[in-house]
Amino acid sequence: MREIVAATRNKDKVREIRKILKGPNVRILNLDNLKNIPKIVENGKTFEKNASKKARVVSKYTHKLTIADDSGLEVDALKGKPGIKSARFAGRAANYDKNNAKLLKALKKIPSSGRKARFVCVISIAKDGKVLKVVKGNCRGRIAFEPRGRTGFGYDPLFVSPKYGKTFAELGPDIKNRISHRYRALKKAKTALKRLLDF
Repeated sequence: MREIVAATRNKDKVREIRKILKGPNVRILNLDNLKNIPKIVENGKTFEKNASKKARVVSKYTHKLTIADDSGLEVDALKGKPGIKSARFAGRAANYDKNNAKLLKALKKIPSSGRKARFVCVISIAKDGKVLKVVKGNCRGRIAFEPRGRTGFGYDPLFVSPKYGKTFAELGPDIKNRISHRYRALKKAKTALKRLLDF
């Protein structure tokens, strides 16, 4: 059984990663499966720097092939914000609902034509503290005027896919996982992992 560590404790991300990277004889671990992992301060100024730092630290500690992602939402009208601070957009005590509420408030006076945005996901693959590959995926859309849908997480209830005219939360995981920024990045990562692990 080949093991890959996903350097996250976010159960929603782990669920997507496992579904997209599934393969014969491959087991995806996450930080909740491991003990005494050093605390990682995500203080990079780009998605790539944060993803690579997590991948390096965790892979050096576990000696296992590790993938780490840093992802977020960039809104044109907000000059790319919330960006790398997407998970903490509403402050240290932020949660999905608070972040979405703050985003809607910031865009309150912005018409539909000005609500363009994109999800970005950068994935770093590392082993023994050395980054082996960095890949990126993005997905363009726009921000809705109110939350819609019951599935997904993060900004999914607000992010409208132009192809479907629905939010990611309305589309559900099966469709979302075929078009999302994380899917596009993980698809590239899977190609690299196949070469590294032969699965």
